[in-house]
Amino acid sequence: MKTLKKLLDERAARAPLFVAPDDTVFFALELMAKHDIGALMVMRDDHLAGIFSERDYARKIILLGKSSKETAVREIMTEKVLYARPEQNTDEAMALMTEKHIRHLPVLDSEKRVIGMVSIGDLVKETICEQAFLIKQLEQYIAG
Repeated sequence: MKTLKKLLDERAARAPLFVAPDDTVFFALELMAKHDIGALMVMRDDHLAGIFSERDYARKIILLGKSSKETAVREIMTEKVLYARPEQNTDEAMALMTEKHIRHLPVLDSEKRVIGMVSIGDLVKETICEQAFLIKQLEQYIAG
């Protein structure tokens, strides 16, 4: 079972994407669409200030009749962000995400610096790979 640090290290070299609290929701949506992602970290002075997700947009812009071009991310972002530590493994992260009904989990080091973010999709993909490897090993053992 991999740690989140190892999972993030193995990804293609891509820096975590983020927006500032004063950026417009429209700008954040454009960035999410460009990179085909469902959430962005909101950073203020190199610190995690919140997270902005498709869910925030749907519930706090569309349903409330606000304009994404006129609303700042800080007005609708989720401020109380759950996060994981790099030494936690994929199963622990998946359990937390499942329990709290979240799809994106920032990974922060011991000094609360962001080192990346994992999605539930990342964790499911890793779990499938681990299970496929285990099945192959068991098949070889049985055929052995």
